[in-house]
Amino acid sequence: MPKDRPNRVLMQASPCAKQDGSNTVETPGADVWLNRVLTGDRRAVARLITLVENNSSKAREVLAALFPHTGQAHIIGVTGAPGTGKSTLVSELAQAYRQQDPPPRVGIIAVDPTSPFSGGALLGDRIRMRDLSGDSGVFIRSMATRGSLGGLARATSDAVKVLDATGYEIILVETVGAGQSEVDIAKAAHTTVVVEAPGLGDDVQAIKAGILEIADVFAVNKADREGVEHTIMALEMMLDLNHASRPALHHSVLTQTTSPGEPDQTAAWRPPICKTIATRGEGIADLIKAIKTHRAHLENTNTLNLLEHARIENELHDILGHLLMCRFRASVPSDKLQRLVDRIVARELDPYTAAEISLQKIT
Repeated sequence: MPKDRPNRVLMQASPCAKQDGSNTVETPGADVWLNRVLTGDRRAVARLITLVENNSSKAREVLAALFPHTGQAHIIGVTGAPGTGKSTLVSELAQAYRQQDPPPRVGIIAVDPTSPFSGGALLGDRIRMRDLSGDSGVFIRSMATRGSLGGLARATSDAVKVLDATGYEIILVETVGAGQSEVDIAKAAHTTVVVEAPGLGDDVQAIKAGILEIADVFAVNKADREGVEHTIMALEMMLDLNHASRPALHHSVLTQTTSPGEPDQTAAWRPPICKTIATRGEGIADLIKAIKTHRAHLENTNTLNLLEHARIENELHDILGHLLMCRFRASVPSDKLQRLVDRIVARELDPYTAAEISLQKIT
C-alpha cells in the first residue's frame, strides 16, 4: 500500500456568512470544507457525503479541490447475491485490517436498494456492523441507490473519493446484492470480491455469465453449510472454462475503453477461492491474503495503471451522460416531451425518431 500520500496544505479559513434577521448563519466555503476533510473531521466527511448524494454544487466544488489528494486507497468491492453474508464479511474484513500492525484506516460504503414505490431505503448495514462503531479508525456510511442500477448509487464514486482524500487506506464498497447483472462494482474497485454461499441455487448458477465474471477473488461464505464442496467445484469448473481465454486484466470495464499501454500477458490472474465463515471470523486472514496478492499482481503487471485509466474514463462517461441529460431536461419543456410521448403512444412516431427530434431542439 503506497505510503507517500501528498502533503495536505491547509488554507486560511474564510467562511461565508449569511444574515438571517438578527442571527448569523455560517455557510462554510470550499476552503473550509477542504481543511476539515483533510484533517479527518468525521462530521465534515459525513456532511460532505450527504452533499454529494444530494448533487450539491458546493459538493462538486469541494470534490474538485480534494481530487489531487486522492488515488492512494485500495478500493475493494464486495458483491454477491442477497443472503450470502456480505455485510458480516465486510465487518470481519474491517476488523481484521484494523488488527494489522500498523493498522490501516478503513472506510466502508454500504449501498442499499431504494424502493421504487415509496422512494425510501432501509440503511441497515450499520446495524450488522455495530462491532465497528467504537473504532475511530473505521468510517461507515450507508447509501441508497436512489434508482441507480448495477448495484451502486450514482454518488458512490464521489463518496469513495472523499474517504480516499481523508486518508482511509482501505475502502470497502458493499453493493446492493441484486443479482448477476450487478457488475458496476468492477468499474469502481481495484479488487472485486464476489461472495457465494452454498444452498442458494443449483450448480448452473455458478457458470452463468455476469457477476461471476468480474471476480478477482471468490469468497465462499457460510462454509460450514452442507454443499460447500459442490459450490467450490462449480466455481472451479467455471474458472477452467473461462481462464484459458481470459486476458491478464479480465475486468469487463477494460473491454469497453481504450487505455495506454498493455498489461503483461505472461501473468494472467486466476481468481482464488477462499472459504469463510464470517460469523465466526474463520477464513478472513486467507481472504485478506488473497486480496493483497491481487493488489501486488496489479502493480507487478502494469495492470493497476491501466485499470485506473479505464476506471476514470468510465466515470467521465457516466458524468457526461448525467450532465447532458440534466441540461436536456432543463432545455426542453416538459409539455413538449409529453406531446412526443403522446405521439409515440398513438404510433405516430417511433421512440428513436422522437429522440432525434428532441435532440434537434437543443443543438
